[in-house]
Amino acid sequence: MNNANLGRRGEDAAARWYQRQGFRVVCRNFRTRMGELDLVTVRENLLVIVEVKTRSGNAGFGTPAEAVDYHKQQRIIRASQLFLQRYPTYSGFAVRFDVAEVTPGLLGLQVRCICGAFEC
Repeated sequence: MNNANLGRRGEDAAARWYQRQGFRVVCRNFRTRMGELDLVTVRENLLVIVEVKTRSGNAGFGTPAEAVDYHKQQRIIRASQLFLQRYPTYSGFAVRFDVAEVTPGLLGLQVRCICGAFEC
């Protein structure tokens, strides 16, 4: 499986995980000149920006979340600011930044969510 297909499957798995937690996915792959937001979810007055990191295995690259370094976090924060400008409906919501690690497991792809992985 190529990386694009693996990434898409990982985003699908993460979206299902958030939906099972009571979140509604309001946007996928929001692209800006600042970067991309993989998933934007909402529950009540909480907007969660999710960076999805999918790995096909543990080939010595570290955990998926370790790929979300300071520079990547800053790009996500700037992209989320543009999202809020474009969709002012969510401007009064609390915002949380999560990283969803998606890895293969015995029963298919497994999602491990790191809630509040970083802050602005």
